[in-house]
Amino acid sequence: MNILSVNDPAFKKYGRIVNNVNFIDLVEALKKTPVPEGVAYEPCVAELEALPVMQELSDITYGGMPIQIGYCNGHNNKLNALEYHRDSEINVAATDAILMLGMLQDVEADYTYDTSKVEAFLVPAGTAVEVYATTLHYAPCGVEGNGFQVAIVLPKGTNYPLNTFHPRAEGTVTDNEDCLITAVNKWLIGHAEGGLDEGSFLGLKGANLEI
Repeated sequence: MNILSVNDPAFKKYGRIVNNVNFIDLVEALKKTPVPEGVAYEPCVAELEALPVMQELSDITYGGMPIQIGYCNGHNNKLNALEYHRDSEINVAATDAILMLGMLQDVEADYTYDTSKVEAFLVPAGTAVEVYATTLHYAPCGVEGNGFQVAIVLPKGTNYPLNTFHPRAEGTVTDNEDCLITAVNKWLIGHAEGGLDEGSFLGLKGANLEI
């Protein structure tokens, strides 16, 4: 598929480049984190959160909200799913990485989504982008088969297991947006070929896109 740069005007509806925060130490620390053959996501990593950028991101980017810094590292070349949150997500690339993105506004009334609407964007190493709350996204992809290392910044608690009393945690089937909730502040639409956990809502229509 066609891959644009995050500097391309087409990216503006999905997010923006974050250029008012110093990410140098975070990128260097991220380079020391493991890169598995598959994809590994850690919502918070103590070594990353101990850096001065933790407070800087909380103050400047999230307006004083408590946040968490983790990573998504590994090897990937497929879409597999799309998710969204009720807030922006900051991605900081220590390596070149590709994001496949869509618009929440294009999700149908039955919570399905046509993957032909997805666009791909290259995030160069050392670049940080804000992915808006209205942007569908999932695990990054590597470039030319290489691994990727991307720091993931979100409000504290995001992507953690649901409270045991939450209807979805109890396995209750719903016919509204709750059918997409798979974790705290995480709504997910999966692809039938995405290898997701049983019970995930498989609403992606069309090809499981590959880079």
